[in-house]
Amino acid sequence: MTATDVSVSAPPDRFDLSVETLIIGAGACGLVAALSAVETGREVLVVEADEVPRGSTALSAGLIPAAGTRVQRAAGIDDTPERFAADIQAKAHGENDPSLAELLAHGAAEVIDWLSDTHHLPFSVVTDFDYPGHSRHRMHGLPSRSGTELIDALRSAAETAGIDIVCESRATTLYHAEDRIAGVGVTRPDGGVETIGCDRLILACNGFGGNRDLVAQHMPDISEAVWFGHDGNRGEAVLWADAIGAKTRHLGAYQGHGNVAHPHGILITWAVITQGGIQVNHYGERFWNEAQGYSEAARAVLAQPGGEAFAIFDERIAGIARQFEDFKRAEAAGAVRTDDTIEGLARVFGLPPTALGETLAQIPWGQIDEFGRRFEGPPLCARFCGVRVTGALFHTQGGLCVDADARVLRPDGGAFSNLFAGGGAACGVSGSADSGYLSGNGLLAAAVLGRIAGRSN
Repeated sequence: MTATDVSVSAPPDRFDLSVETLIIGAGACGLVAALSAVETGREVLVVEADEVPRGSTALSAGLIPAAGTRVQRAAGIDDTPERFAADIQAKAHGENDPSLAELLAHGAAEVIDWLSDTHHLPFSVVTDFDYPGHSRHRMHGLPSRSGTELIDALRSAAETAGIDIVCESRATTLYHAEDRIAGVGVTRPDGGVETIGCDRLILACNGFGGNRDLVAQHMPDISEAVWFGHDGNRGEAVLWADAIGAKTRHLGAYQGHGNVAHPHGILITWAVITQGGIQVNHYGERFWNEAQGYSEAARAVLAQPGGEAFAIFDERIAGIARQFEDFKRAEAAGAVRTDDTIEGLARVFGLPPTALGETLAQIPWGQIDEFGRRFEGPPLCARFCGVRVTGALFHTQGGLCVDADARVLRPDGGAFSNLFAGGGAACGVSGSADSGYLSGNGLLAAAVLGRIAGRSN
């Protein structure tokens, strides 16, 4: 999608239909916004480009970080929004607007509790491993730890609430008059266009990772990576922003991942690394500090020969990883290989057995290694496991700047009176590149800004 595929124009003389609140995108952000808006008594319509709501949410692990929730307290976890906000800023190297980090950190617990109590989503906290950058266990997920379960649960809640979701309708034209949005034009699969007027418009159409031209323009260092996000993320929000004079920020920010099973294309949870696993290259050697995070891992892995690496762990760690449906799917697909000896595992992947054995023997358990990583827990032991992995681009983190009501801002600091944005359409809290991404930042912005946008006046 390019600037010629979307447009901005004056409103038509009349719309084919009109609603109070129109939401573009039926991912986590759009559905949370819809559930919030309908609580205010507003008429709500969600338009979705796909045949069924899935989007980037379905491709994720479905984990939303939050501090101070009831389920967190019930698990005996002492956490606060202030600590959460500090973790966000520390991971992003202080590059974020502090007020946005505080807004998301303080709003997350209310969203989790509301989804649990009102819409019966059975969240629990991941407590058996640590996510890089989080000082407390605060990742909340549904039982399968999958984004598919999360989006299906949100869609079911929306259907129960009587919210209309019109699929196979891609918004392509924004009708704009001064500081107000009058509506949009949506294109159907047959090429027909329907115009929809609205009192409020919420952009929940995610980012631009599926638009290779925009990726090459704003984040060239990852432009050749595997695109692991949703192809529907074509950048309508930022293209419209340029056309109407909305403020954008950090368009070079993104979430990568350096642990995607290759060539299977299945996400391997970073728990295999945080619990004591390592990554090695074709020489059987480690090449970086894996504890930094999985977003930075994408570039680190892509810089290795062949643009790939090997995640090495053991059966103990595999047992922890099996709480994730993706990992079980990777095992079923044969991506996870095992052997009783590290030399045997090396031969499975065509790695030099002696070099891989020496790499494991040199790990300073209980100490800090040459890359700056501290290894905790028991050393790796038989049965050994491994996965061939590559680096991938998951989703963009920059976007439209919003205020505390999720209202889209202009460069002068003023706001569009009835235009809102959340999730990947809005600028998130990951700083300016990839290393600022704190686990869960994407769904954090989707859930909290969706909740705020839905109920804002």
